[in-house]
Amino acid sequence: MGGTLKAMMLLVLSCSLSHLVSSQATDTLIFTNAEELAIIGKALPGKNPYHRVDTTTFDLLPANIKKLLTCSSGLAVRFNTSSTVIAAKWCVTNAKPREFLTPVANKGLDLYIKRNDKWEYAGAAAPDGQCSEAVIVNHMEAGEKECLLYLPLYDAVDNVKIGIERKAGISAGTDPFSKRILVYGSSIVMGASASRPGLAYPARMTRATGLHFLNLGLSGSAKMEKETANMIGAIDADAYVLDCVPNSSAAQIKERTQYLVTNIRQSHPGVPIVIMQSIVREGGTWDQTIAKRVAVQNDAIEEQYNILVKKGIEDLYFIRGQQLLGTDHEGSVDGTHPNDLGFDRMIQKLLPQFLQIFKQYFDTPPYNGKTF
Repeated sequence: MGGTLKAMMLLVLSCSLSHLVSSQATDTLIFTNAEELAIIGKALPGKNPYHRVDTTTFDLLPANIKKLLTCSSGLAVRFNTSSTVIAAKWCVTNAKPREFLTPVANKGLDLYIKRNDKWEYAGAAAPDGQCSEAVIVNHMEAGEKECLLYLPLYDAVDNVKIGIERKAGISAGTDPFSKRILVYGSSIVMGASASRPGLAYPARMTRATGLHFLNLGLSGSAKMEKETANMIGAIDADAYVLDCVPNSSAAQIKERTQYLVTNIRQSHPGVPIVIMQSIVREGGTWDQTIAKRVAVQNDAIEEQYNILVKKGIEDLYFIRGQQLLGTDHEGSVDGTHPNDLGFDRMIQKLLPQFLQIFKQYFDTPPYNGKTF
């Protein structure tokens, strides 16, 4: 018992010292507000740099949609620095942590640095209360670095500051991604349940292709409400991906799909619109109620796609949801939300289809099956 108690005390002391060292390390750095650098990934410009959409311009949006749009899913800070250490200070809300999400994905930060023209993971920071500070990466080689710091997936963030060595410089980076591909969808698009913000599937497809897949994931929603459809029609994009079946009932799909698609088409003629079926949820492997519900949803969206084609809606495409997570039932956290393996499998299935469609409208890069 004595040995166990001693070991526990040493563990607590070690954790306390680790936090102390991290805090002391940030004391020697200088911090720059992220707003003074470049924040990329916003669907629409607005007063708050950390909100995906300025919801004050869309008064009729449901309250839950407005709140979700304040989450920083898909947003990232672009900066260049010669520092050998990169730290951050940031604040989030006091909202209860989301189940099935890691603290880093929920309220933390995720850093990538470019090496040999590829974005490479460099470090992550988990929250330590409502406001946190942490060294994300240390002991790097000297020299200029192109950095991409992803913000939290499932919370609103504020007061973000980037820390570097006093002798080093920092400057705003240019947006490294071209085009704007709006991905409207549910919690899966928003990033549940990737382990880090940079592993949400729109972010991974962005780094893999250089095309910017904008994250308009709305957890528990994406039900194609008229007010949301009007907002989407106001967002300028080079392509639209509608991954909005998972939370929509068959009745909602039949009532709302045509308005959403025609609204986009009227506002943006000649731009490709891709309609996706829901992933086939792994929870339906044994639960027949889940299996039947997803089948009905997917049949309903296919029916609406066929109706729209018959009505003469052009530049409209359809992607089926079978086997997006694989066939071994290891691709989800809870039978619904993909884990990192599940997202990887989704990308391997979806990205070649997206690029095949998009290359008819704008230049697309070759895809070699790798994502980073």
